[in-house]
Amino acid sequence: MADESFPEIREAVRRLCARFPGAYWRELDRARAYPTEFVRALTEAGFLSVLIPEAYGGSGLGLRAAVAVLEEIHRSGANGAACHAQMYTMGTLLRHGTEAQKQAHLPKIASGELRLQAFGVTEPDAGTDTTRITTFARREGDRYVVNGRKIWISRAEHSDLMVLLCRTSPRDEAAKPSDGMSVLLVDMREAVGKGLTIRPVRTMLNHATTELFFEDLEVPAANLIGEEGKGFRYILDGMNAERILIAAECIGDARFFIDRASAYAKERVVFGRPIGENQGVQFPLARAFVQATGASLMVDRAATLFEAGEPCGTEANMAKLVASEASWFAADMCLQTHGGFGFAEEYDIERKFRETRLYQVAPISTNLILSHVATHVLGQPKSF
Repeated sequence: MADESFPEIREAVRRLCARFPGAYWRELDRARAYPTEFVRALTEAGFLSVLIPEAYGGSGLGLRAAVAVLEEIHRSGANGAACHAQMYTMGTLLRHGTEAQKQAHLPKIASGELRLQAFGVTEPDAGTDTTRITTFARREGDRYVVNGRKIWISRAEHSDLMVLLCRTSPRDEAAKPSDGMSVLLVDMREAVGKGLTIRPVRTMLNHATTELFFEDLEVPAANLIGEEGKGFRYILDGMNAERILIAAECIGDARFFIDRASAYAKERVVFGRPIGENQGVQFPLARAFVQATGASLMVDRAATLFEAGEPCGTEANMAKLVASEASWFAADMCLQTHGGFGFAEEYDIERKFRETRLYQVAPISTNLILSHVATHVLGQPKSF
């Protein structure tokens, strides 16, 4: 299942990932530890700065290059969740920040001196309905004072900077529900213990997930990205990139499962013959291949539109849906093909099985994507 796009990048990523085999990830999974060495290696190789323009120390490549990087990371059996946000969160700064903000931060993000991994959007009482967030930033002179709470914020403990979406005017005063929200760039090094508390949330997979509590956190007004009150639109740019890149990870996961199941089906002998001779094993494997191939084309379509600056919200959503479903089908097929051995840690199937299940829920649930397509494409009345 070769992909001809960016073959040199793909091969370089595969070589790097070979230095971090399954045993490395299994140990981290048991300890729920962050893959610091892996992220450092990706940073030093320049893979996390592919979207940063050359003028700021990056590679200046498009989203399709980032797709290739993350797909190959996941196909290798690794996991890009520890660092993928650095690719799409900085887009908010790149597209909407001032030149001074970009000069101050982007070169350091590209070099790895600064880590921009935290994307502070989701709240306990809002969930996917981002317009209902209540975390509030009150302007007081040359600063904002932030109060509120965020949940399911990944990598907050491993980030120097966070892109934070908050209200700067009450929702009931806004002309539209999406008005009155703003984006602040929070320096985590100064915030923790001085108005920001981070609480880890242990989950079924090693995802460095946290809950954040803001209590009179002071953020310089100079850290406002773009115009006050227009932050929701800025965040949408990042969300489209996020969904496309997560979809690429799903394609990588699907291909990991297909690779593993295909090899095992040819080698595993039961009743005197390889189990791959049985159509009951062949057909799910073939179906997984077909689904992953079709989903990959959808991901490429969405990434191409994004690179061209064309509207791509629907395509980004659809790419994420079909890719996540392809990866989940492949995961189930691979586990079934391996039988009892699929549940053994040493095969890495059960770890990847848990990891890829997340993408039916996040960064946007399958049902919300279907609702988007029904109302925005098919013209059905809104259900909420």
